Amino acid sequence: MKFATYKNAQRDGELMMVSRDLTRAVSAAPVAQTLQQFIDNWDALEAQMQSRYEKLNSGEIECEAFDPKRCHSPLPRAYHWADGSAYVNHVELVRRARGAEIPESFWTDPLMYQGGSDDFIGPYDDVVVPDVAMGIDFEAEIAVITNDVPMCVTAEQAGNHIKLLMLVNDVSLRGLIPGELAKGFGFYQSKPASAFSPVAVTPDELGDSWTDTKVNLPLQTHYNNELFGKPNAGVDMTFNFAQLVAHAARTRNLGAGTIIGSGTVSNKQGTDYGSAIVQGGVGYSCIAEVRMIETIRDGKPSTSFMANGDTVRIEMLDDQQQSIFGAIEQRVSVLN
Repeated sequence: MKFATYKNAQRDGELMMVSRDLTRAVSAAPVAQTLQQFIDNWDALEAQMQSRYEKLNSGEIECEAFDPKRCHSPLPRAYHWADGSAYVNHVELVRRARGAEIPESFWTDPLMYQGGSDDFIGPYDDVVVPDVAMGIDFEAEIAVITNDVPMCVTAEQAGNHIKLLMLVNDVSLRGLIPGELAKGFGFYQSKPASAFSPVAVTPDELGDSWTDTKVNLPLQTHYNNELFGKPNAGVDMTFNFAQLVAHAARTRNLGAGTIIGSGTVSNKQGTDYGSAIVQGGVGYSCIAEVRMIETIRDGKPSTSFMANGDTVRIEMLDDQQQSIFGAIEQRVSVLN
């Protein structure tokens, strides 16, 4: 099944069912008015929602053209948003750029932080930030949405609690991160509102590309209309989504509607420094990774962070080159 949330006068929007090819949509209101309501009652409502989805795809019910520009993030706000760092290659580059080795525990124990979940922005909304000097960066990621997850769930059990997947632009203000981390208390101001893809999909929509709770497809990022990265999200993912969910639930229950992110998708590419698209590589999912490689190679970064008016597009295509989640298309809008 595929779902979107149209913006309306209500903070949580209107839940829409979207056809498999992303061309048509119909209100899900006869079953659930919001995505949170559906996830809260997933077991009771799943069969009804599946029946409506099949009728939408077969043309048995009246529908309208799907308009992704009307979308909010599938969950306009959530009870819980935690972002992991499942691609240890990305973490290793961060530390190497400052001359540090990664602890061995990073390969066995996931990194994760809890982000703000009360104010997500839509996939076509501007990324509004106070000042360009804050070091504006995009981060292309994948995220899952769970139902209720009990504390101490095993990784083997956690996969059953993954109900939906989305793409993410986890915006970072790189210039603020060092000062915040130096305080020893984690991210806050350096992590403004995130955006998610127009459409959230159930794992079965990915077919054989969903294996071992990983998405085995390239994640495409276009920066200012040029292909910036296409790393495969199933490659070099040290911790799969079931492991990330289990990690998040180690000491607490996770409420229905919890969002768990993968962290920046990053491939090693078989070299010490990775390869840009223009060099025949798969590129990158954030500007920071390019700057880390430049620092390791040249002693200092040369690529700038985002400026006012810069754009980013994040999308994933299936094996038939059809968009699965729709695209996140955003423009930077700087207040100062």
